[in-house]
Amino acid sequence: MKATVTYVLTALFLHIGLSSANPNPFGLSKRAAPDNTVVVNGADNYCLVVPKNANTNVGDSEQPGGTTVYCSAAARYSDLQGLLASDFWSNVEYKTGTGSGRYAQLTGCIRPETLDRVNPSDAGGQYDSSGGSQGTGNPVGSVCTGYNHYVELLEPLGPRACIRCCDDPADCPTSKDTSGCPNVIPGNYFNCG
Repeated sequence: MKATVTYVLTALFLHIGLSSANPNPFGLSKRAAPDNTVVVNGADNYCLVVPKNANTNVGDSEQPGGTTVYCSAAARYSDLQGLLASDFWSNVEYKTGTGSGRYAQLTGCIRPETLDRVNPSDAGGQYDSSGGSQGTGNPVGSVCTGYNHYVELLEPLGPRACIRCCDDPADCPTSKDTSGCPNVIPGNYFNCG
């Protein structure tokens, strides 16, 4: 009897351990450090990847250790995350929908002068969870809370930004990184600029 109980408990712990090592088949979200996690829960509840150092071009930050995450007050949950000004967006639209799977997105105009991390005259660049030569994202290992993928473009000169978190990678294209927000994430851009 004791051997049977030990076997059952060992099997249970192995199952739990395997579930934690590869959570997606069991319905749990992938996890990353707070400064490598984006959020899109509403127009005032979000986190974005931004350059880690002040006055940096987005493209120059696309290297290991070159990025961090800044959040709205409602989304920030760690001291590892920066705090975005409440007027970072001059106009923003939050939208949810279904393409190949569920998605949530923010599109609109930004005030780059409220974020010292970016160079206001930079044309911008892209961050994502599934792009790059290894498909591990940029920044590597970054995730969007509640979704399997994300794509974000930050275009200070635009001045615009967009982010979409999605279940299916087809809804978060990473191969259009030089095409600009409207081509990657269709939405309302309020005639930014």
